[in-house]
Amino acid sequence: MVSCWLAILLGVLGVLGCSGALADPAAPQEVRLASEVWIDHTNADGTGLAWDILRQVFEPAGIALLIQSVPYTRSIGLAQRGEADAWVGSYLNEVEKGVFYPHWHYDVDQISALGLSELPAPSLATLGKFRLVWMRGYEYQRYLPNLTHYRAVQRQSDILNMLKLDRTDFYIDARTEVDEVLETASDPARYRITDLTRLPVYLGFADTPRGQALAQIYDQRMAVLVEAHSLRPLFKRWQQPYPFD
Repeated sequence: MVSCWLAILLGVLGVLGCSGALADPAAPQEVRLASEVWIDHTNADGTGLAWDILRQVFEPAGIALLIQSVPYTRSIGLAQRGEADAWVGSYLNEVEKGVFYPHWHYDVDQISALGLSELPAPSLATLGKFRLVWMRGYEYQRYLPNLTHYRAVQRQSDILNMLKLDRTDFYIDARTEVDEVLETASDPARYRITDLTRLPVYLGFADTPRGQALAQIYDQRMAVLVEAHSLRPLFKRWQQPYPFD
């Protein structure tokens, strides 16, 4: 009987120990996340796939999400200055100063090219022959091979005119963003979308003690969630491919 009660007591202590690890009183009680608004990914009202994932990562650890919707380049600056704990939607090592990257990505972007259908369809092997544009703040030259003619633009609304007026050959972005641009075209049949590659998507954490602590919790929780397939229903709900198979 004594050994039975001892086993029960040890089990209770074990459960309390696990709970304590998730709700460490020394850990930050909130995580300040900055992000551009991407429809159904990081909506300004707090809905979207990324916000759902990050709530499932942090809230069981007793850490509330505080979100700030800002342009992408500003979100990076906020993290670099420690005014945000992390920004959302970065590719690995996209930014080198004042930030660091966790082990785990939380999603994967399909990177695609939008151009006039009369042009040859590009590939990773031929992309360097074309004139390319993408949105300011992105660093696709780090991830796509042999690029020689590329520049950044300020406004997504300029893209279709640039293609029509032969000021560029292809617009490069995540597939969801490319689809949004094409949806604004009055003559969508003139254009073609070509998928190029897939890039893992990360949080970029502020290189501060607080950022380091939150990144450690993030990696620990992501490992648990991926192992348990707990995030799979979120991707199904938002109709996005599951990135951890």
